[in-house]
Amino acid sequence: PAAGPAGPRSTWAERWRADLGRLLPDHSVEIWTPASPPAEYAVAWNPPVGFFDQQNALKVLFSAGAGVDALLQHPRLPAGLTIARIEDAGMGDQMVEYCLHEVLRIQRRFDDYRALQQAGEWRELPVVRRGELPVGIFGLGVLGLQVARELAAFGYPVSGYSRSQASHDSIRCFSGDGLREFLGGCRVLVLLAPLTAQTRGFFNAERLAWLAQGASLINVARGPLVVDAALIAALDSGHLAGATLDVFGQEPLPAEHPFWRHPRIRITPHVSALTLADLSARQVAGRIRALERGEKPGGLVDRNKGY
Repeated sequence: PAAGPAGPRSTWAERWRADLGRLLPDHSVEIWTPASPPAEYAVAWNPPVGFFDQQNALKVLFSAGAGVDALLQHPRLPAGLTIARIEDAGMGDQMVEYCLHEVLRIQRRFDDYRALQQAGEWRELPVVRRGELPVGIFGLGVLGLQVARELAAFGYPVSGYSRSQASHDSIRCFSGDGLREFLGGCRVLVLLAPLTAQTRGFFNAERLAWLAQGASLINVARGPLVVDAALIAALDSGHLAGATLDVFGQEPLPAEHPFWRHPRIRITPHVSALTLADLSARQVAGRIRALERGEKPGGLVDRNKGY
């Protein structure tokens, strides 16, 4: 069964049911209701509170996205239930497009030209070359590494920070005590780390101050990685030039939130990398087949790490 929407529930669930039913014709695939029979596998995003009490025979729960923070915080999530997350399934290309667009916009100073247009002023601004705009990627998982490599291939100096030390061609890698050096070298910081107990509120006033003067922030990971008030203060002081935010602590973003009206913040409604049901269903079906062959599938979540 599929439970919990990533869009309108009926549309979301029906697409998953149709795709999984086609890929697993020897399985019964249903849209979950409180009267559904016990299932071995489930695909969910943020299921109702009573879902796990009613579905108490589950072997594996597949997250309908790359993030699992909402599932791990579910009050009725069984302690021993195996969780698997979607790995890429079309989200990587979307994330690359989104981040490349924003980095190009910053490099080519399109916000500055927009301001000149509004002022009715015809003036050329100094050229910024790609090699003069160092980009940092905070989080080098599947999506973060793909974004980092594509930006590096496009000619930007790219560095990355990860929980454990990594080594990747064309990317200068940091971990541990290298955080301050990493942030100090960023003209653009892209957040692509999971939300865990360690990363919640990670970008507070102190760490935002470690960024280079005039740096820009792009958050396409999870809203609570950044302290809202600290971000606004860094923008108002001029330390940060701007921020592009696709994710927020509360979604939809409340109408009264100051982010909506801040002149240096660009907002999109959590669309940087949408779950593509057909590709994701193919991945889930492949993992179910692997499990039934006695194999260990990819994407298994380590609850101690939170991803």
